[in-house]
Amino acid sequence: MPSSELWAGALSLVLIHHETGCPQSALNAARLLERIGDMTDIDSETRNLCERASNRLNPGKDLHHARTA
Repeated sequence: MPSSELWAGALSLVLIHHETGCPQSALNAARLLERIGDMTDIDSETRNLCERASNRLNPGKDLHHARTA
């Protein structure tokens, strides 16, 4: 089960994005939600919810994020 710190971090970033429109907050929230959804001890409904929220927050899946070589 994810720690309360992960849940709180994801929720905080979602709220920052909602309140300010900050795209970096949306991206980081999406990444945390993906991390939570990938945990083995998450039930399928929560996994689906995390995936849906992550997709909504980051529909481009890091298309605008520069990656290192």
